[in-house]
Amino acid sequence: MAISGEELAKMIDSTVVKATATKSEVEKLCKEAVQYSFGCVCVNPVYVKMAATLLKGSNVKVCSTIGFPFGVTLPEIKALEAVKAIENGAEELDMVINLSALKSGDYEAVKRDIAAVADVKRLSKKIVVKVIIETAHLTNKEKIVACKLAKEAGADFVKTSTGLFGKVATMEDVKLMRRTVGTRMGVKAAGGIRTYADAVAIIKAGANRIGTSTAVTIIKGAP
Repeated sequence: MAISGEELAKMIDSTVVKATATKSEVEKLCKEAVQYSFGCVCVNPVYVKMAATLLKGSNVKVCSTIGFPFGVTLPEIKALEAVKAIENGAEELDMVINLSALKSGDYEAVKRDIAAVADVKRLSKKIVVKVIIETAHLTNKEKIVACKLAKEAGADFVKTSTGLFGKVATMEDVKLMRRTVGTRMGVKAAGGIRTYADAVAIIKAGANRIGTSTAVTIIKGAP
């Protein structure tokens, strides 16, 4: 499977979401995103307005994390966080699922939690909501349930992980997620995708978006 650097760049969410991220790192992220034509940058809520200002006039979108990284804040808080992110210039939202509720078998709570964020799409047709299910902590059955709940709640993507807990995106998980959500919903892979070969392999498995903190390295490795 051959993917040009130009095609791949549009599928990349170039990411700086660590707690110690500095303003200079966000500035660099945005500058590189414009230079390499990445589809999106993903930052934490405190840097959304700054990123949106830096990227104004470009084709690069801004994504904000929501309920990050543990996902155990109240649905109302996640919804408010989402609204504020959109007001500050975000067009995409990466929310973390309520893993506690999922592991407890309270699927209605999980669905309400996702729907609370997905509901902000009423503010704009441009808004894209991605649901992080943290696959490394789930059984295959739980992964399937999480994907189905995200789809039912109105999300646009399911995402493998936050990428912060040392777990990599696996082709097996991506394949399972793609089979579960079908072709009309997106699958985002994040965690351990560091080279062009990694990116192509995970896309071949079924991902149509990649989250990575090494986006420039990946693109420079394209043939």
